[in-house]
Amino acid sequence: MSSPAWQKSSYSGSSNACVEVRTADGVVELRESDEGDVIVCTTRPQFATFLQGAKAGEFDHLTVTP
Repeated sequence: MSSPAWQKSSYSGSSNACVEVRTADGVVELRESDEGDVIVCTTRPQFATFLQGAKAGEFDHLTVTP
């Protein structure tokens, strides 16, 4: 059986510098598209909590260059 396909945000366009995500065996996996060998795994509830925080702007300060 093949692994599920990786998905990236439509905001990434044709860029290869993005985060990709997929679910496999009930686990959410994340990786950087240009570093495909490094995969971070988490649960669906933890990923949902992260997404809620991101949507609420909790991590916006991390994107600002000092």
